[in-house]
Amino acid sequence: MNLYLRYFDKETLVHNVDDALDFLGSIQEIGMNPELEADIRDYVASDVYYPKRYKIRPRVYFIIIKTEAATMLDFKQKKALRTNSSTVVGEQREFVPTAVSRLNEEREGWYEGTLDFKRVVMVPGTGKHEYRDTHFVAACKANSGLDCYNRIVEYLKSRVDSRSQFPSSKGKNFRFTYLGLWK
Repeated sequence: MNLYLRYFDKETLVHNVDDALDFLGSIQEIGMNPELEADIRDYVASDVYYPKRYKIRPRVYFIIIKTEAATMLDFKQKKALRTNSSTVVGEQREFVPTAVSRLNEEREGWYEGTLDFKRVVMVPGTGKHEYRDTHFVAACKANSGLDCYNRIVEYLKSRVDSRSQFPSSKGKNFRFTYLGLWK
């Protein structure tokens, strides 16, 4: 496991945590101290693979990225991306459909779409408006999950207050089910 470190235009790719600490120690603005050193050692020893950034002062950070790249050129060309071992079968990768790829998959037919949104309604006693969580289910003809979402939102926008808030099609507040081909 190698480490890529960057602070503004100063960057390096090192092979161990000691070299990383030497690089950071050579930059006067960072101000290496025992707490920062211990935190960096813990990060490098952990199983966490997301990049980590450290705040130097307001809006100024340095970043550390764990990588399999052997050289800076490999890192820059993204030749050493981490693979998820659960999706690799032999030498071929198995395609695991994600929510977004399912959403865009072209498949004509009937869809049942479920949308949870914030609807603006007037409170009769006070005459003021408030947001209410509203659950809406509809069956519609569509070409994809995204088309189903667009048709539902278009229908609702013409029937509810314009201040109502609709969720993203990619979020957890929209779900769809393919019911079958239309005739």
